[in-house]
Amino acid sequence: MSGFAGRAVTVAGLGVSGGPAARALHRLGAQVTVVDGADHDRARAQAAELAPLGVTVRLGDGDTLPAGTDLVVTTPGWKPSAPLFAAAAAAGVPVWGDVELAWRLRGPSATGRPPADWLAVTGTNGKTTAVKMLAEMLRAAGLHTAAVGNIGVPLVDVVTGGEPYDVLAVELSSYQLHWAPSVRAHSAAVLNLAPDHLDWHGSMAAYAADKGRIYAGNRGACVYNAADPVTEELVRAADVEEGCRAVGFTAGAPAPGQLGVVDGLLVDRAFVPDPQRTAQELAAVADVQPPAPHNVANALAAAALARAYGVEPAAVRAGLRAFRPEPHRIEQVAEAGGVTYVDDSKATNTHAAEASLAAYDGIVWIAGGLAKGAVFDDLVVGAAQRLRGAVLLGRDRALIAGALAKHAPEVPVVDLDRTDPGAMAAAVAEAARLARPGDTVLLAPACASMDMFTNYNVRGEAFAAAVRELASGEGRGPG
Repeated sequence: MSGFAGRAVTVAGLGVSGGPAARALHRLGAQVTVVDGADHDRARAQAAELAPLGVTVRLGDGDTLPAGTDLVVTTPGWKPSAPLFAAAAAAGVPVWGDVELAWRLRGPSATGRPPADWLAVTGTNGKTTAVKMLAEMLRAAGLHTAAVGNIGVPLVDVVTGGEPYDVLAVELSSYQLHWAPSVRAHSAAVLNLAPDHLDWHGSMAAYAADKGRIYAGNRGACVYNAADPVTEELVRAADVEEGCRAVGFTAGAPAPGQLGVVDGLLVDRAFVPDPQRTAQELAAVADVQPPAPHNVANALAAAALARAYGVEPAAVRAGLRAFRPEPHRIEQVAEAGGVTYVDDSKATNTHAAEASLAAYDGIVWIAGGLAKGAVFDDLVVGAAQRLRGAVLLGRDRALIAGALAKHAPEVPVVDLDRTDPGAMAAAVAEAARLARPGDTVLLAPACASMDMFTNYNVRGEAFAAAVRELASGEGRGPG
């Protein structure tokens, strides 16, 4: 952790990870300036916490590079095209992400123990679920671990906190990977790839390339999705250490070198003595909660990383049984009138919504919000036979309505032209009217939430509250 004393370091952005980065750099003797284009109450409160340390915080101007800066550390979300980075490049100043900083700050503990290995996960969807599953498997194996990174636990705090972890389950976003050229995980997985954040990356190719950085320098295994050829291509292109293995996961029967599903069981044909002849049972599909197809894929990816780290099959099963899904991720809220209500507010893009819709038959779909440039034709074509009806709300609902009119004209659609606090309750009531016993009312918006809600959590909570009110008999719709 040497080499920062006296250096002038600019931290780009406060957010979740900017404060921890600034404090860590200050402790190491750096002269720290934080810049942020925002100037609101939360930013001012964060600035007030840093001021007593001697950290300079400049709000309302995130474009100008402070004079004398010799390193920029950026928080996730700042686009590579930001003027601050252009100024840094012109001045020959390197730019690191907060994850890159954390990687460089990791070192032996006070007892001389080596730094914890990283098992890393990225992908368009499913990252948090897979990382939490992985952490439970590692704990079941008796390893001291934590689920960290893009999951909401800043890596800088973890690696400088003194806790003697054996191994970390690390969620990494494409934003973080873009600015993390030195990170070398023990093993890593790319769960899936679908168009997302293209306004940030500039193209699908650039987005995929940033995701693929997670494989660089792996020494255990590069885990890929056998149903997503791009993830395997990223493995083939990766510069890994000698002996690193390519390990696929599949929803079907696995080939040698893969993990997959046979007769309702999760099985391993990669980390066994004779993959050509034998397979090792790891768990039952029923051990995965919920056992939706995309969640089973998450479990297989997590199991592949755990097995690459030497975790025994019994710990994989125990970890899956201990895992509890995060809220708003294909979460069953209630059953009312023979209809099941499921909250998948986290399905903020078409790829996530596709996986959610594939998990049920007889669906009344609640969707809409901010489309972020997405188109919905393929999503509707794939789900049309399972749709009982659709209730649309949010700014870009007309895009989904258009796809439904074109590809599923027989599906009744309710267009809710309202954004008031009661809009979600109205959507649930309309969905209940359309649903029949045995159906599922599914909130899988395929869109971001910020047109009507603070975030997807608030959207999901509004849905759950409306469902519980309906289930209690208060405000029940006519259906």
